[in-house]
Amino acid sequence: MSTPQDYSVGWICGITTDYVSAQALLDEVHDRPEYIAPDDHNDYTLGKIGKHNVVLAVLPMGEYGASSAAKVAKYLMLSFPNIRVGLSVGIGGGAPSKRNDIRLGDVVVSIPYNGQESVLQYDPCKPTESQSFPTILDRPPLILRTAVNGLQAEYETKGRQFEKTINKALEEESRLRRRFKRPDPISDKLYCSDFTSPADMGSTCTLLSEDDSFRQVSRPLRSHQDSNNPVVHYGLILSGNHLMKDALLRNKLAAERGVLCFEMEAAGLIQNFPCLIIRGIYNYADTHQSKESQGYASMVAAAYAKDLLSQIAPQRMESETKAKDILIGSDHDTNATFGKKNSGLQIGVNYGPINGVNFGAQ
Repeated sequence: MSTPQDYSVGWICGITTDYVSAQALLDEVHDRPEYIAPDDHNDYTLGKIGKHNVVLAVLPMGEYGASSAAKVAKYLMLSFPNIRVGLSVGIGGGAPSKRNDIRLGDVVVSIPYNGQESVLQYDPCKPTESQSFPTILDRPPLILRTAVNGLQAEYETKGRQFEKTINKALEEESRLRRRFKRPDPISDKLYCSDFTSPADMGSTCTLLSEDDSFRQVSRPLRSHQDSNNPVVHYGLILSGNHLMKDALLRNKLAAERGVLCFEMEAAGLIQNFPCLIIRGIYNYADTHQSKESQGYASMVAAAYAKDLLSQIAPQRMESETKAKDILIGSDHDTNATFGKKNSGLQIGVNYGPINGVNFGAQ
């Protein structure tokens, strides 16, 4: 039987869909943990991917955003003290542009690219002119950035095998096929930025008419080489506590800042958990929100994460500093803390670590 000390990779999921995708791609499933840290309310799935023991965790139902993600990461590191690196794997809204032909089902990886940052915080409720977009200074750990580079080279020479990986998982877990299989390509519609869905259409955003092609952005078919597998994009992710549903702002940020993706957890993790952010694209960060591509996008993100772990030798992983020791030795002032009398998670002043978690003034 494995013990908490046997696990070196922490894999955090934002929603249940991401959690199911990650579970489906485990090579082995281990027994649930018999011991976790006091006050740790995370739900965990333990298993193995390749040669690495992995801990899967998910945010509580109904909780979203940076603070919740930071809390999950903190307790994960308490309950599994030998975690070396983290992966935040889930879904996000894409920011397609002339420079970046992002499609539904593609993957975005938070890697500093062309001198840019990898993650920035933003507030979609504020106009861009009033935001300073504070940089999240920490880069993903070197071991993960090196693995990203190696995997990119492997994809160039051997091609991406996402479909093979996903289809194998869906054959073994056939009840997932309806929600997690690849949607019909005809459902991938990028609407003109000045066209918004009626408010009463909600999250389903069904077809507006028999032929709504005149409202869509015309995009060429992908080459045969890329047609069967999603494309991986590397660069800047914007993280906020609200969904981005503004195509005009999306386009502005893509043009001015090179943004590739919008999501809701990374800002709470990147400073508090040595991790890489991986997002499958399930919408275009506009008012045309649909869950049709959600399952598949989460599967593709998980498949990329699985490929990434295959690039890292177990001995190399074990030589990494433990994640909790990195944080104890750091001087971040944006660590997740627990407020006065240990009540209320907040992102703010660091009053010092106690057993790996920073607590506020007593």
